[in-house]
Amino acid sequence: MEDVVKKMNALNKGTMMETLGIEYLEVKDGYVYARMFVKKELSQPYGMLHGGASMAFAESVGGVGSACYVDMRDYVIRGMQMSANHIKAAKVGTYVFAVATIIHKGRQTHVWNIDIKNEDGDIVSTCRLTNFVFKRD
Repeated sequence: MEDVVKKMNALNKGTMMETLGIEYLEVKDGYVYARMFVKKELSQPYGMLHGGASMAFAESVGGVGSACYVDMRDYVIRGMQMSANHIKAAKVGTYVFAVATIIHKGRQTHVWNIDIKNEDGDIVSTCRLTNFVFKRD
């Protein structure tokens, strides 16, 4: 899967994922592991990771997971619903890590659980993402 990781990281160029600094580390069946450096531009005024940045991180990682299940020449993945509970702060100058696992893989929907953890392994945010899978026109 190393070539999948390289391909996914290359797709980040010029996108929000590049702006966020997302780096995919491991991609396998039903699992995606990635990291993101908490830079000042991703923080709220108190120097902590902004909840919106956490959600964008989670949706990006879950989207990559769904993309691995379909032929992207024939199908499109779109985020359909996202929820998050922000549990602990992550400080500017540290890394956060996303662990995405699929909990439902249907023909038209995929549901992912994404836990974002700090460098100590504590959960910062826990997210649920539903992706819609549809055929290209």
